[in-house]
Amino acid sequence: MHTETNRYPDLTMLTDFYEITMANGYFQSDMRDDIAYFDTFFRNVPDNGGFAIMAGLEQVIEYLENLSFDDKDIEYLRSKQCFSEEFLQYLREFKFSCDVWAVPEGTPIFPYEPILTVRGPVIQAQYIETMILLLINHQSLIATKANRIVRAAKGRAVMEFGTRRAHGPSAAVYGARAAYIGGCAGTACTVADVDYGISALGTMAHSWVQMYDTEYEAFKKYADIYPDNCTLLVDTYNVLKSGVPNAIRVFKENKPAAMGIRIDSGDVAYLTKESRKMLDAAGLHDCKIVISNSLDEYIIRDVLQQGASIDSFGVGERLITAKSDPVFGGVYKLAALERDGQITAKIKISENIEKITNPGFKKVYRLFRNNSNKAIADVITMADEVIADNEPYEIFDPVAPWKKKVVTDFYAKPLQEQIFDKGKLVYKSPDIDEIKQYCNEQISKLWDEFLRFENPQTYYVDLSHKLWKLKNDLIANFSEKG
Repeated sequence: MHTETNRYPDLTMLTDFYEITMANGYFQSDMRDDIAYFDTFFRNVPDNGGFAIMAGLEQVIEYLENLSFDDKDIEYLRSKQCFSEEFLQYLREFKFSCDVWAVPEGTPIFPYEPILTVRGPVIQAQYIETMILLLINHQSLIATKANRIVRAAKGRAVMEFGTRRAHGPSAAVYGARAAYIGGCAGTACTVADVDYGISALGTMAHSWVQMYDTEYEAFKKYADIYPDNCTLLVDTYNVLKSGVPNAIRVFKENKPAAMGIRIDSGDVAYLTKESRKMLDAAGLHDCKIVISNSLDEYIIRDVLQQGASIDSFGVGERLITAKSDPVFGGVYKLAALERDGQITAKIKISENIEKITNPGFKKVYRLFRNNSNKAIADVITMADEVIADNEPYEIFDPVAPWKKKVVTDFYAKPLQEQIFDKGKLVYKSPDIDEIKQYCNEQISKLWDEFLRFENPQTYYVDLSHKLWKLKNDLIANFSEKG
């Protein structure tokens, strides 16, 4: 089966130019043999939601496995006349050798916790920043948006229909993949079926209906060609006066094994209720009603509250572009340096409190109640710390740190898994259906209060006492130095 990186295999030079200038600088300084630790994390959940969904890791793995510089790359860099020949030779012999840990795809994730950590030679660990962010930011954004839409549909199927509105070919394919992880039932993007086995779905456009002299002829021909599964687009002219009546006539004549109508415009709450009455009166109780037309989670929620009779949704531009909040905002920040086996924590200080980073080599635990398997909180710890099951643990409110509680009767699960060990892949990516199922299972472990679209409860993401002290000591030390 093909993958997107097989279609576009040379992604090595898809990077911000300053990654290369910094790499050259490290090479020509006494830092070239230092080991750097970088964390990927994000600061805000899109749409002010309660959580986001991790996605894009499989493509990160493919990128890192294929990372190498060919003659064309070297010649381009030489033409810039700002890189040493020794550095270019280093790139020619480049072999990825970093350690990587990451949160598995489909996992609910929260602000400020490291969702991917890289440890390795500073040149390598710095260079891969751009692609890691590009891949994880995009797919996590779309998976998160898709899941909001799927939850609004209340068990009705949601189909991703956004290919023609996506921001380029790879955004269409990766977006369809991410939408499926987030809970969509299928996609209009054919190549996403070819590459990932996501069911490609679709019926007809208005142009099909317009090609024929009458709407009835268009429906009849389509039903003749597709007797096993026939969904007719009924809003080319008039949904209730011609579209639904013509569809009913064709369905009764052809008796397709599966039948449906799609409405792509108008007041869908009213039109679907009236269409359902007409179909039922004709004895077509099994005929499904699909709606599309610039849908999102809020429109879907509202029309269902208004009693719309809908079996499934086709959602396009507002999903594939995450139109309401189209930037995920993940960042990639230095957390530590290692020289001669000694790790020195690094911190970024900012006048904006939210931009102060968490220093050091870290890991993340998620705590779950034993009796309900519901998530209580996440705790970011130093890498050498262990949170033991059922051992009383004190958690601080991230918004109001003077509030604290002691949790007991829980089990702790480390969120990150090792992906690469010194450049060797040690992780097997699950298939897309396993990721989707895992995502659904993990979301079911969140309390309903975190699933609200508006004003969700803030999830606890706490720092261990050891990490909290390290962070505050570094801030104090920086303040003393001026």
